[in-house]
Amino acid sequence: MNNRPNIVLIVVDQWRGDCLSGAGHPVVETPYLDKMMVNGAYLPNAYSTTPTCIPARAALYTGQKACHHGRVGYMDGVNWNYETTLAGEFTRHGYQTQAVGKMHVYPERSQLGFQNVILHDGYLHHARNEYGNHGRIDDYLPWLEEQLGRKADYLDHGVDCNSNLARPWDKPEYTHPTNFVMSQSIDFLRRRDPRKPFFLYISFHRPHPPYDPPQAYFDQYINRDMPEPPVGDWHEKFAHIGDSRDPNTLYGELSPNRLQRARSGYYGHMSHIDHQLQRLFEVMREHDEFDNTWFLFTSDHGEMMGDHHLFRKAFPYEGSAHIPMIIQPPPDADIAKNQVIDHPVCLRDVMPTLLDCAGLPIPKSVDGRSILPLLHDEKEDWRTHLQGEHIYAGQSMMYVTNGHEKYVWLSTEGDEQYFDLDADPQELNDLSENPAYSEKISSLRQRLIRALEGREEGFTDGTQLFAGRPVHPVLSFLREETDIS
Repeated sequence: MNNRPNIVLIVVDQWRGDCLSGAGHPVVETPYLDKMMVNGAYLPNAYSTTPTCIPARAALYTGQKACHHGRVGYMDGVNWNYETTLAGEFTRHGYQTQAVGKMHVYPERSQLGFQNVILHDGYLHHARNEYGNHGRIDDYLPWLEEQLGRKADYLDHGVDCNSNLARPWDKPEYTHPTNFVMSQSIDFLRRRDPRKPFFLYISFHRPHPPYDPPQAYFDQYINRDMPEPPVGDWHEKFAHIGDSRDPNTLYGELSPNRLQRARSGYYGHMSHIDHQLQRLFEVMREHDEFDNTWFLFTSDHGEMMGDHHLFRKAFPYEGSAHIPMIIQPPPDADIAKNQVIDHPVCLRDVMPTLLDCAGLPIPKSVDGRSILPLLHDEKEDWRTHLQGEHIYAGQSMMYVTNGHEKYVWLSTEGDEQYFDLDADPQELNDLSENPAYSEKISSLRQRLIRALEGREEGFTDGTQLFAGRPVHPVLSFLREETDIS
């Protein structure tokens, strides 16, 4: 019989770290995630160290740093041949393993150690162009057509999957991709082998665009008063990468109406997901599995949503790189409830944490660390800072942070920024030219230099940073495996 706990990993796509009502957000409402915070631990200084879908998920699935898993930017069509993965370890130790929703790997049907995958990655331009037959890369669209009895696509309403446009879902609510992912996850509970513990990976495509929540969730926010997005004294350094007239822009000053609708769609997705999680919790109780299950909720990255006139992700700033993370233990676990763990954590910590929750060994290939000791107040040996990076807009954008301060290095020109996140959580004031902070900046710069030593790009000789180095979203050892020049 099953003597080990079940593990449920819930991952959302593009959910900002500040968007939890339990963490004080002034608009968004997430009552069931707030309840998870009360029943478990909230980690307010969680970050995505490579904040777009593909490299962030490489960290999640392997527990490795970007320099080890090889993805330092976003690039489709690169093989996923990792020998040791999160799901593979659970499968190897006798767990029944199921993924539902977004994987974002290549080839798209790669299982990465799961025994079964029900796939919905979203629109996936690269895969659609390569295959044409959507059923080869997506289980949601064939299901949607069966439900509606006609040819259908989740993009029928015309709102692009990377745009700032928003409108309510145009089909019955039960056919929304968020509902599909949860319904399929719940059906796994019916079909599972009751003799085995299970690892269930529930991966929502939303709140990633298109901003198309069901009508009730869009209406929940469309008339709400919302604070103006923060705009820092440094925002014009990115003015060249976008145009407000382009709905897919990376930079632009949207009209108040356009921005209100975008935020209403974005927050509406969050409340929709939050309510769908309650469906899961109730069915888990019905199956008498809730009290024997660890839950972990997080996101692959955030969304700038107009902060500093920026949109989408990959930037080193809080809207993009800061992510939510909540862990809820079984009720009888010997762990204090309603904890706030201030230490810096990241996605590569998820794999060792969940293996630790299950009492399983952590492979030597893993760079991340289990956060369970933090929940037991064993904090003496924890890291003090995180280093993040992502190639975007033609350069590597790097950062070092502990959640209280942040150093940013933009590799093309070697521009530096420094933010005091305690005094300035919205990153309004770049203090890099303020001599009062020169010592702190020097210390963080040295941390980045140490992290980049030996890298193939030649960012440093161990004493200083070199700007203008050629960059590629995939490191050479991984390009060679996929025969990419």
